[in-house]
Amino acid sequence: MQALVLDGINQPLQLRDVPTPQPGPGEVLVQLHAAALNHRDVWIQKGQYAGLKFPIVLGADGAGIVAALGEGVEQVLLHQPVLINPGQNWGDNPAAQGRDFQILGLPQDGTFAEFVCVPARYVRPKPAYLSFEQAAALPLGGVTAYRATFTRAQVRPGERVLVSGVGGGVALLALQMAVAIGAEVWVTSGSDEKIAKAVALGAKGGANYKTENWPATLTKEAGGGFDVVIDSAAGSGFNNLVDAAAPGGRIVFYGATQGDIPNVAARKIFWKQLSVLGSTMGTEQDFAAMINLFEQHRIEPAVDQIFSLAEGEKALRHMDESLQFGKIILQIKS
Repeated sequence: MQALVLDGINQPLQLRDVPTPQPGPGEVLVQLHAAALNHRDVWIQKGQYAGLKFPIVLGADGAGIVAALGEGVEQVLLHQPVLINPGQNWGDNPAAQGRDFQILGLPQDGTFAEFVCVPARYVRPKPAYLSFEQAAALPLGGVTAYRATFTRAQVRPGERVLVSGVGGGVALLALQMAVAIGAEVWVTSGSDEKIAKAVALGAKGGANYKTENWPATLTKEAGGGFDVVIDSAAGSGFNNLVDAAAPGGRIVFYGATQGDIPNVAARKIFWKQLSVLGSTMGTEQDFAAMINLFEQHRIEPAVDQIFSLAEGEKALRHMDESLQFGKIILQIKS
């Protein structure tokens, strides 16, 4: 089969022929039709990730057809269109992942290939209304957004929600899911164009975080502070989120792309009775609930651009520039 192989830190992805994996007991072989990129893939390429090993086939997100079954797998799965849950071996505690938790694409070879083997328990039927490219946009970003928004922050209909850094896959999926259940969603971005696109997806409005004192301006426009703030940046801008939160609000962050928070406004947090929550990936139950929510509301994830498998390195550079609005997809089989 053909696969995109990463040979080392700061090396370009190489399209080459590698052996097609064979499913072991309890596994399925998925012929991939589409895969999606995540920032995790860029970080691995740059050596900014734990547990590096090379060579490796990157890719956590994928959708395709079950092509073969390992011993003990129910025959009904054969030839079924599926999408893959990339978070494996969560563990017995639903509150936090265990030591054996892994994400597809490191240390196990991932979805930037024509075929991938995964345990059968980690495939779910592809929503029939979505194309393979749209379905591939869901897994990692969708489960991350679902857990942050609903399992951790407990967003409810009618609440005022702020999604920061809109444009990336997780933030957009959080926006779409929160809008679908009846929350009032606002956004931030460093791009006015991305804010306008978010409004087209159902956001009430937004603020450019490069403008001075944007929390005061946005909360005035929104009619008050935000019951829930969903963030992936952390860093020095975190205290702006504290200012934007309503008394008794919840701030949940699922990433720290701007690094650790240097000076926490602790007095504001306790005086406003805020809850600060961490979140990452999600359980198998989170994944199933996310798919059900998408199917119930027939949400179509935003796709930024589709590349061929041979253009994988070009797709990674596009992600690295942070210009995308929605998921970047590799079309593997048309």
